[in-house]
Amino acid sequence: MTVRLIESLATTEPLADVFSDQSILGAMLDFEVALARVQARLDVIPRDAAEVIGKAAAGFDAPELAREALRAGTPAIPFVKALTERVRSADPKAARFVHWGATSQDVVDTAFVLLLKRALPLLEADHVRLDSALGNLAEQYKDTLMLGRTLLQPAPPITFGLKAAGWKAAARRGWARVESRFTEALLLQFGGASGTLASLGDKGIAVGQALADELRLPYPDAPWHAHRDRLAALMAACGVETGSLGKMARDISLLMQGEVGEVAEPSSTGRGGSSAMPHKHNPIACSLTLAAAHRVPGLVAAFLSSMVQEHERGVSGWQAEWPTIAAVVQSTGLAIASMAEAAEGLTIDPARMRANIDATRGVIFAERVVMLLGANLGRDVAHKLLEEAARRSVAENRRLVEILEEIPEITRVIPLDVLRRLDTPEDHLGVAEEFRKRL
Repeated sequence: MTVRLIESLATTEPLADVFSDQSILGAMLDFEVALARVQARLDVIPRDAAEVIGKAAAGFDAPELAREALRAGTPAIPFVKALTERVRSADPKAARFVHWGATSQDVVDTAFVLLLKRALPLLEADHVRLDSALGNLAEQYKDTLMLGRTLLQPAPPITFGLKAAGWKAAARRGWARVESRFTEALLLQFGGASGTLASLGDKGIAVGQALADELRLPYPDAPWHAHRDRLAALMAACGVETGSLGKMARDISLLMQGEVGEVAEPSSTGRGGSSAMPHKHNPIACSLTLAAAHRVPGLVAAFLSSMVQEHERGVSGWQAEWPTIAAVVQSTGLAIASMAEAAEGLTIDPARMRANIDATRGVIFAERVVMLLGANLGRDVAHKLLEEAARRSVAENRRLVEILEEIPEITRVIPLDVLRRLDTPEDHLGVAEEFRKRL
């Protein structure tokens, strides 16, 4: 499958294949063939009719079906018509039993559920890669010091292992939601005209259960034509997961800035360069993930707004869903795959991380001094002293501890030997390692 150029930055090739025209038509055909097969077994339709329907070839004219779907309001109507004509050309009597007892939305929803079932293991494989790579980073760099950053400004130090563990934990929580919502949403849709299967008499549930078994899908308590909550929960879970990956991508892209230079995405020929500036090493995986994180929330909102559907069959809600669901799942998959690639090949520069800590001249440890002084001077007085000392450190380009040694109110409380070690970052990590392990 070749990805369409317009979607080249919004999907992976395997996911593009899952949601391709031929894949969709194949899933719709799977539904119709399975329906005929189980109905024949239950003596609802003649067995020879089911055999003819089962032999109906693929190769439908997708562009023509798309044009007719626009007039019909659903792709199921022209699809069933085309399938019926194929069967009729082989056996006119068998053509009477195509789509027997089903309705358009049964075909559309079940076909899309089958596509989602194919998409799930693709997403899962990339999540496993991401989880493993982040676990390796968290362990390998558990003692690597770097600046904490709050509101994009230098803060007391952390470890890169802690940061990577935070990414890993968020991605894992997000994936647990996504996986559970996939499981919840992968259900057969089969209800007939009004969701009662009245046309099948007392065999409705038997046919439905057999059809679910044939397609290897769970059989719900009842059809869900106008109840889209399970799919909505899946879309929301994808939105949260993509947002978490977007946070990771934002962090990495900021750490890749030239003036920061603490990490770098993997590079290769044709990846990360610039058409104008040969020196550049751009954060491509981060860019793709951030684009997905920007795109998905609006799509999730669009799906949520389509949930308000009328009575037993909505006027427009489910017609809005196909492109929305496909775009959300593909964007989520691209974000997972992109971050897996970034994490697997991420280059870490511990020396640059330490240099960026040292470049603060120790002002990031002002909080520590405030805590030491607070019990004697009061926190408000200590905070004011350190605020002025930090301002002088920056203005005079001197280490904070050198300024502090000149302030009598401070040296009367803190011995000089203690004061001179206050900007040692290894002594100011708190319980970072415990948190890393817990994550």
